[in-house]
Amino acid sequence: MATARLSELEDQAWRGFLVAHDRIWREVEAGLGPLNMSMAEYSVLSLLGEAGRTGMRMSELAERRLMSTGGFTRLADRLERRGLIERQQSSADGRAVDVVLTSDGRALLRKAWKQQHGDLRRLFLDRLDDDDLRDLVRIWARLAPEE
Repeated sequence: MATARLSELEDQAWRGFLVAHDRIWREVEAGLGPLNMSMAEYSVLSLLGEAGRTGMRMSELAERRLMSTGGFTRLADRLERRGLIERQQSSADGRAVDVVLTSDGRALLRKAWKQQHGDLRRLFLDRLDDDDLRDLVRIWARLAPEE
């Protein structure tokens, strides 16, 4: 039985993506380490920071993080224990729970954004020109799930 194989070009493209992703992910995560923050925690805080003072529904956060409800609940529990987020009954739907950043959460997020933006520039953005970035935007759009 023959096994399907990648062409040399396909293999180089795939392995290049994996190596670049792994290196950048590890270094960005290491940059968040002194802030006592994981990439998963950063992602949630960042989504809440972008949402503003009204926050987001727990279910939407879990969906955007591509996490199960149970996994996201555990992550939210940790962030709440650290005083970074607060859960509130939704004013729009009494059955739903909204999550908002606390003042400590906003302060930590500002530090994390500064750290991550510097790391992303050094590891990724400054190594590419505008044409490269446009190519990536086009590629990521082609790879996005169909809706």
